[in-house]
Amino acid sequence: MKRTTNPGIRSTLIIFIVLAISHLKATAQQKYSADWKSLDTRPIPAWFNDAKFGIFIHWGVYSVPAWAPVGKDYATYAKYSEWYWNRLVTDSSKVGKAFRQYHNNAYGPNTKYQDFAPQFKAELFDPQQWAEIFKNSGARYVVLTSKHHDGFSLWPSDQSWNWNSVDVGPHRDLAGDLTTAVKEKGLHMGFYFSLYEWFNPLYKSDVNKYVDEHMMPQLKDLVTRYKPDIVWPDGEWEHPSATWKSPEFLAWLYNESPVKNSVVVNDRWGKETRGKHGDYYTTEYDIVHNEDATKKKFDHPWEECRGIGGSFGFNRNENLGDYETSDALIHMLIQKVSRGGNLLLDIGPAADGTIPVIMQQRLADIGAWLNINGEAIFSTTAASLTASNGISYTQKGKDLYVFLTAAQAQAIKFDLPKSPSRVSLLGSNKKISYSYKGGKCTIEGLNLHPSLPSGGYAWVLKLEGVY
Repeated sequence: MKRTTNPGIRSTLIIFIVLAISHLKATAQQKYSADWKSLDTRPIPAWFNDAKFGIFIHWGVYSVPAWAPVGKDYATYAKYSEWYWNRLVTDSSKVGKAFRQYHNNAYGPNTKYQDFAPQFKAELFDPQQWAEIFKNSGARYVVLTSKHHDGFSLWPSDQSWNWNSVDVGPHRDLAGDLTTAVKEKGLHMGFYFSLYEWFNPLYKSDVNKYVDEHMMPQLKDLVTRYKPDIVWPDGEWEHPSATWKSPEFLAWLYNESPVKNSVVVNDRWGKETRGKHGDYYTTEYDIVHNEDATKKKFDHPWEECRGIGGSFGFNRNENLGDYETSDALIHMLIQKVSRGGNLLLDIGPAADGTIPVIMQQRLADIGAWLNINGEAIFSTTAASLTASNGISYTQKGKDLYVFLTAAQAQAIKFDLPKSPSRVSLLGSNKKISYSYKGGKCTIEGLNLHPSLPSGGYAWVLKLEGVY
């Protein structure tokens, strides 16, 4: 009997084979070699550019003394409480003097930084509560300091024996517990990781051996154990990326790691890499290598990181005036996103595992505003219009969003390629009067007062169908 093959099945089989071969070719083409020319060709996973807002967390042994100087007499970096140990030991400037004076008065000159580790107990740490706070803030991702420059790790790292949160202090896998809670809320989880350690004897004596036997296995363990969506290195400035073997690590991360398709990394891989290499570039309190970055134009994904106050780690020396208001933080988010960036806003929990209430309040205010206006923030791109006089812009598809962070008594005018099909005010039924003529859209004077109790921090106009 003659065998026949169904033409439809044969066609389907052929299509399947072609697609399979195409997928294999694409997979083969996605192999990255351990050099920046190759690594820089990797497209950034789309989720990061869409996320826009993340929560940074600086938490560790430094959360016990939780102190740094404040005020205009001290530069930005001098106000970081997480640098407590380094300032005590190595800083001969007025900054170091301030730290030592406080330390000697509070704890006595014979108290060492290592003595604080047993006091870092995190006894009130509730990862589910933290994750709920982050979710309600509107943030889409979280980055925890898995290990800062003091070398103390927040997970049971074999390379940090007796200097981690399981062996000492909390006796708990803080990184693992928070990762589980954050991911359960549907948020992306990432880790800050310091490449160097201030006083690690191996780092001081043989940096190459330190990288091979300590740093690299520790970093790979962090990735394979928790599968983070972000790897956020820091402390890169003492050596070039070749010494840190950053290209080798990234080739492994992009080609072989369990998060090769979803992970995103910053630009802190060597003293020559900031603003040049990495999935996205970073600014810190609007600074890049001590240069003002507030007006810097990036043609690459980027992220501003900063604290709600002047420090990343909790600083008990800060008062209300040292914290940004909710208005300022929301305006900051608008400003970064309208320039095409993300905002990674830091909180500094206390040593007992509680998030200071004022930080919770700031996050709650941001979340309440995003509940109404989030569509103008998330999954948007920078618009071609130039921000000015309390007006900023983002774009999504054919729609334009106009942020009003200051009262606009006069008519607003700007160039558009098409007349809007509709103009509305997010979260309001207020009728908006507008006209379009000669490529210019005019919105009549708005009786809106952002930054007042009834103003909601910032208003957002949505102009539909203008592109």
